[in-house]
Amino acid sequence: MPVKYDIVVIGGGSGGLVVAAAAAILRAKVALIERDRLGGDCLWFGCVPSKSLIHASRIAYQVKNAGKFGIHTPPPEIEFAKATGHVQQVIANIEPHDSPERFRNLGVEIFFGEGKFIDHKTFELEGKKFTARAFVIATGSRPAIPPIEGLKSAGFLTNEQVFSLQERPNSLAIIGAGPIGCELGQAFSRLGSEVTIISSKNQILPKEDPEAAQVVQAQFESEGINILREVRAEKVEILDGKKQVTAGDKNITVDEILVSAGRSANVESLGLEAAGVEVGKKGIIVNDKLQTTNSKIYACGDVIGGYQFTHVAGYEAVVVLTNALFFPISKTNYRVIPWATFTDPELARVGLTEQQAKERYGDNIYMLKQDFADVDRAQAEGATNGFGKIITKANGQILGAHIVGSSAGELIHEVVLAMSNKLPVSALTGIHIYPTLSEVNSKAGLLFKKRKYAENLWQQNLLEKFFSWRRSL
Repeated sequence: MPVKYDIVVIGGGSGGLVVAAAAAILRAKVALIERDRLGGDCLWFGCVPSKSLIHASRIAYQVKNAGKFGIHTPPPEIEFAKATGHVQQVIANIEPHDSPERFRNLGVEIFFGEGKFIDHKTFELEGKKFTARAFVIATGSRPAIPPIEGLKSAGFLTNEQVFSLQERPNSLAIIGAGPIGCELGQAFSRLGSEVTIISSKNQILPKEDPEAAQVVQAQFESEGINILREVRAEKVEILDGKKQVTAGDKNITVDEILVSAGRSANVESLGLEAAGVEVGKKGIIVNDKLQTTNSKIYACGDVIGGYQFTHVAGYEAVVVLTNALFFPISKTNYRVIPWATFTDPELARVGLTEQQAKERYGDNIYMLKQDFADVDRAQAEGATNGFGKIITKANGQILGAHIVGSSAGELIHEVVLAMSNKLPVSALTGIHIYPTLSEVNSKAGLLFKKRKYAENLWQQNLLEKFFSWRRSL
């Protein structure tokens, strides 16, 4: 006999764990099915290990460049295994939060293995049948492997293997110039690898504001990272024990290849056709309530192919939880979705780019750009590289913001809060502690006030007459 639950969650990554934990706290009968281990890509192969490795590499870079502050040391001696050991220790420290014991203590029934739907309302795992008022698919994604001649036979790394390396590759080719490729490219370069990034676009980080991406690219090039733009890796060969990558008219010989060329949704073994769940090119097709084409089956996170960020999966999980356990009335709203790429300098974004805003609103927009060079704390820390850019309508409504510079991933949240609460950009001009990097936001907001004043000739004439009258008294 099938066991009936209020909700069955398939996938123990960020989105699935949020749904399972919250549903159990609400006293629902919950089953969580995971084929491997809880925590998902973020804990084991994504956010947690990458930021840990980035931190180690940043320390190496700061030590190497301490001389500009009058602090002179020998060049850093890097023990790569200890750097990746730090990564694994951080994972171990965080893992208990995602452990089976914690979720069982919350009341979640956990099952490990790889199962599939056998009809519209039944999921089967090793002979055990599950039925539920609602199912949630949160199986995530995996690295997409491009069809490059000779790549598989030569061997390569993805984010699923790179953090377990014990020896640093002396040279590394990275296929893909998105966030993963750029973050890890800079990290490995700072830890001593000779890095080449192969980008099929005309800029790295192609989804970002071009001017902001150029700041990151210039920093990469200043650190000796080789960037090949508007070319694709076409072939890989083994020559004298090394790997030769042919990209356009270039041949790059390296010890290792890291593939970071996008993601593929994990849907193949789930029996979705039997469940009446349709899959598109990017992943499972859902409506704005995150229902699949089977209204009793929901999906969230990377598996639906939208914004592939841990924090977005968490947001979508809350929408799913409300709809699956109660009534399907909650809808997703992606108007204010922030994200950051943790290169140095960091690049953070929320809302529209300048180009997107122009396409939607024409020339009736304001572009407020504040350089970090004019922020006193940035000068004090030698962190003047970058800027904050806020795009608004003429009435001050914030359409988007882009910050490239020190701590951009932290600084963007002030703008996110303003956008979420539909505050005008002038709200950012409130009192900020001096000296802090957050002044990049207040100064950008002040630019709006200055521009509005410069455009208001009537106000200027009135003030001129007022002060002339005052002087005559």
